[in-house]
Amino acid sequence: MEYETLLVENDAGIIRITLNKPDKRNAICTTMRRELVEAIETAGRDPQAGCVVIKGSGKGFCSGYDISGGQMEGGEAISLPRRALDTADMTRSWSRIWDAPITIIAQLHGYCLAGGTDLALNCDLVLTAEDTTIGFPALRMGGTPPTSMWIYNVGPQWAKRLLLTGDTFTGRLAEKIGFALESAPAEELDERVTFLARRVVAMGRDIAGINKYVINRGLELMGRGTLQNIAAPFDALANQAPEMEAFMKRAEEIGLGPAFKERDAPFKEGVPIDVPESDRN
Repeated sequence: MEYETLLVENDAGIIRITLNKPDKRNAICTTMRRELVEAIETAGRDPQAGCVVIKGSGKGFCSGYDISGGQMEGGEAISLPRRALDTADMTRSWSRIWDAPITIIAQLHGYCLAGGTDLALNCDLVLTAEDTTIGFPALRMGGTPPTSMWIYNVGPQWAKRLLLTGDTFTGRLAEKIGFALESAPAEELDERVTFLARRVVAMGRDIAGINKYVINRGLELMGRGTLQNIAAPFDALANQAPEMEAFMKRAEEIGLGPAFKERDAPFKEGVPIDVPESDRN
């Protein structure tokens, strides 16, 4: 099947899905999100498919959500109730990926920011290059992660540390705090991901699918779905913060890149949070 924003291939049972908007840094638009759901659910129904790997083309995995449309739709301002409904619809899309009856591995390199973290955390397993830059700096101008998966992966202390500052962190630290299962040197990442994906395929799709289903129901008992239903409308509400209005106005005046630099200036942005060199293997 041909997709507008994705490349899809079947590599001996591994369905490799590549986000293919390198000119937009693989920012997630509505079309990409819908195509991702379609491609993954198609793989879940395919008896020749045993595992899905999602990666990004170009210099990084995903830079976040495509906000080029701003606060307008069809020339009209989007109302807060409509924005809340649209955000709830978006989170249902991520839940369809989360619950797809096939194992999904996110392969991160370069950068995984904002909406890219929503995608990664709704996959079953995350493997990352050690030098990947990960985080949700967009929170500095408004919003909250609409799927609210952080607490289930990194725990409440690290979730607060990262989401209350918008600070970024490396793939090395992602492994240490539980955001990722494993980090590897960038040149070894493909090999590590393929090794794991082949082992999942070898298990058999039915056995792997049942075990994924049971584990995911455990997370539902821990409140995943309920928390998401809380987070989605609050993301819409928090995106109406004065900081967001000021940012969008400034972006119109000077462009997105310079506006991002101004947004981050008070944080004296440095290198991403990393594992101390003395603690690295």
